Amino acid sequence: MLSTTPKECPARLLDQARQHPRVTTVVINPVNEVSLASARMASEQGLIEPILVGDIETMRRQAEAMGWALDQVRLVQADDETDAARLGVALVSQGDAHSIMKGHVHTDILLRAVLNKSAGLRTDSRLSHVFYMTVPGSDKALCITDAVINVQPSVLDKLHIARNAIEFMHALGNGEPKVALLSGTEEVSKSMPSSQDAAELVKLAAMGALPGAVVEGPLAFDNAVSPEAAAIKGITGKVPGQVDILLVPNLESGNFLFKQMVYFMGATAAGLVLGARVPIILTSRADPPEARLASCALASLYCAHRSLSAPALVS
Repeated sequence: MLSTTPKECPARLLDQARQHPRVTTVVINPVNEVSLASARMASEQGLIEPILVGDIETMRRQAEAMGWALDQVRLVQADDETDAARLGVALVSQGDAHSIMKGHVHTDILLRAVLNKSAGLRTDSRLSHVFYMTVPGSDKALCITDAVINVQPSVLDKLHIARNAIEFMHALGNGEPKVALLSGTEEVSKSMPSSQDAAELVKLAAMGALPGAVVEGPLAFDNAVSPEAAAIKGITGKVPGQVDILLVPNLESGNFLFKQMVYFMGATAAGLVLGARVPIILTSRADPPEARLASCALASLYCAHRSLSAPALVS
């Protein structure tokens, strides 16, 4: 059942990102081959201007082994992953860089540095993650949020998650994304809290809390993605079968969903952490090069969009 289809970085996404200047990006602790190769690939594709923050001797040795000359790359010495996260975030705070890439560093250490009030990267939004899912041979993209950071989000958390994802889609040129609030049913039920959350979010959206999007739910997965399934069940609306953003009930359901698409459908799962002053490119050792490259392209487009309006900082 596992897909053997080669992964693809959407050419359209790369072309769109290359219309903007390279984004100066701090790469946090790229002291292994995977993280250095990611930074090199994005640099050679014209997406980022990397600043490598880690043990310089180790980075030089790893880069030399892969044939990457670092003569024109800025290197910043850090003693360990915690130090690298602190120094990298400081560079962004000082205006030396405009995005962050996760290298060989634990996610909690990186995000702790980002959320440190003294760093000045916090905004009035909660951090959340968006996966930008594409399937080989198709121009359609589907966003899944949040499958990485918010484990069991409240209604207020989901409001922030939705806002981040909507702005993300605006940055990609979709001025009115269609958001499906997923649950296991289309009916509001006390026995299924996610359906109650969805109904509350729809009310908030109707009051203007989620501008620039069409928000509907609760919707089961089949009705969100399939016009045929929605028609059979008599479910109407602008979102069923036309969805752009799937807002999942919790991290576990989102994790299962995106991995199913990757391993059964050959999808490329690119993504960013949003809600800070700058986008954070999160990659893992299991990610193929195409996903890392697509994530950098997303960061480029998001930075170009955010340059038009900086978010308010938390005092």
